[in-house]
Amino acid sequence: MSVEISLDRRSFLANAVLTIGAARFGIAGCANAESRAAIRLPSEGEFPPLSGATGWLNSQPLAARSLRGSVVLVNFWTFSCINSLRVLPYLRAWAAKYKSQGLVVIGVQAPEFEFEKSVDNVRWAVKDRMIDYPIAIDNDLAIWRAFDNNSWPALYFVDARGHIRHHQFGEGEYEQSEIVIQQLLAEAGAQTVGHELAKVEGVGIEAAPDWADLRSPESYVGYDRAENFASPGGEIWDKSHYYPGASTLKVNHWALSGDWTAKKQFALLNSPNGQIVYCFHARDLHLILGPSAPGSRVRFRVTIDGQPAGAAHGVDVDGQGNGTVTQQRLYQLIRQTQPIVDRQFEIEFLDSGVEAFDFTFG
Repeated sequence: MSVEISLDRRSFLANAVLTIGAARFGIAGCANAESRAAIRLPSEGEFPPLSGATGWLNSQPLAARSLRGSVVLVNFWTFSCINSLRVLPYLRAWAAKYKSQGLVVIGVQAPEFEFEKSVDNVRWAVKDRMIDYPIAIDNDLAIWRAFDNNSWPALYFVDARGHIRHHQFGEGEYEQSEIVIQQLLAEAGAQTVGHELAKVEGVGIEAAPDWADLRSPESYVGYDRAENFASPGGEIWDKSHYYPGASTLKVNHWALSGDWTAKKQFALLNSPNGQIVYCFHARDLHLILGPSAPGSRVRFRVTIDGQPAGAAHGVDVDGQGNGTVTQQRLYQLIRQTQPIVDRQFEIEFLDSGVEAFDFTFG
């Protein structure tokens, strides 16, 4: 990436269950009319410019000054980040519910991996996720820097006068976020805002995580940020190497087997039948994957504790554990039911030419 980012997704996986909103507003539990009246939203600075965008989807270019008079919700996201994806049901609901009352939702696509800079990839993701609000392409991270942002996702709430009045870093605090939207719209003169909250339930890959059983952290495969790599001899950088795998794995450790080239952001499989094994503890397991050659397809097979995934398969895998990598994105490979215990996940790629970037859990 062109700038160093001091915080990453994993810090918000650990912190998302904290009651940040309750502490900020001095309230707890379900919101009511009295508690809403007591919310204080001091100015956190001016709405920074959006001129650094390298492109726009679903809209002509927008400018901060031209948005005066509207309440604006700016969401920093990137399309292969599971934390970003799980916020989308709320953003879609709020954009639809409050558009006529003056809310403008803007998604700022700020890439982490190189493939996330592809406008075609972003365009596919926007269509796949049924996003119809404006998307700013921030490939140079100019908007990211203007906001002094540090996380995916990050929500900034801007009032009709162009002042940032609230922010939310990471997942969660959805009720508080909607209350902020309602208050800023009321301040701007909207007459029919009401106090009812949107009914939102994410499904599939967007479903809320199982925080109680989530004990596995985000794990990068590329050597620049890899941790807990268990193949004998460690990762060999930037050249083809045959990995024998690992006989046993501790929880949250992982290994390669087969002929791979470890690069900074990903590991590239050079020959068919290479494998990745991960011992994890979570309901969901995701892996960011992509074919090394555009338009190619890489078949794979998933097992859990040595057996076909069966009822524990994710949305990108059938009951026998079969799936195909067709584009650069996040793939949900496991979604299991209770009880959640330590499991050994294995993915075998039947074809060469896959790039593996990052494990995330839910």
